Amino acid sequence: MIDFLFAMPSWLQALALNAWLMGLVIVGLWIARRHVLPRMGLRYDDAYYAAAVVQSAMLLYSLIAALTAVGVWQRHSQVSDIVSGEATAIASLWRDIGGYPQTVRDESRSILRGYTEQVIRDAWPQQRKGLIPHEGVEWMDRLQSQLYTFEPATEGQKVLHAETLRAFNELVQKRRQRLDAVQSALPGVLWFVLLPGAMGCIMMYLFFHVENGRFQAILLLGLAGYLSMVLFVIIALDRPFSGEHGISADSYQLVYDHHMKK
Repeated sequence: MIDFLFAMPSWLQALALNAWLMGLVIVGLWIARRHVLPRMGLRYDDAYYAAAVVQSAMLLYSLIAALTAVGVWQRHSQVSDIVSGEATAIASLWRDIGGYPQTVRDESRSILRGYTEQVIRDAWPQQRKGLIPHEGVEWMDRLQSQLYTFEPATEGQKVLHAETLRAFNELVQKRRQRLDAVQSALPGVLWFVLLPGAMGCIMMYLFFHVENGRFQAILLLGLAGYLSMVLFVIIALDRPFSGEHGISADSYQLVYDHHMKK
């Protein structure tokens, strides 16, 4: 519904949201005070009823917006933990493989290095575009075949092999969770509440009979700016891998530089 907003830089997102709602305030207030309110014949006593209605609507909208903002932040943090967990699993698996005989160790580490490079160079750009990368499956299958065909010869190798398989399974699990999160986003129906809801709250305030129009405009512009920033936070964090605030591949790069870089 609002894909064009996600394609914008952060500063342009904030500017567009503020221009949209503040523009609504300026145009709406001019129309309301010039054409609507005089024809309705509102009295100052009517403001008490209007205040009660607007307060109820604003309270409901604020609750929805606040819960949504907290929800997207929590999901963003969870995905960040998943990414960090996968990078940690790669580092653990790399160290475990170091205890294998040279032939198995070198081949397995080569595969794990190739997988990490693929995540950094190929998978991440695709994820930023909302695409689910598939190239990692081949690397995981090759590493699985390498590990599953190894036969431990000593008790020490059996313990090491069991720990290596545990680390490998954790890596597979974290990778699956990361891919599941690539296209996670708020349902489209919720945007029909957030965006028109912000406009509705502002438009309801236009029916207040305030004698000083300049004072009313200042208050409404402040309200529009506040609503814009809440919507900006939701948009910025809604898609975990997209935009300037998307989760980066730094965790994988750190593992690669510390353990795998030749």
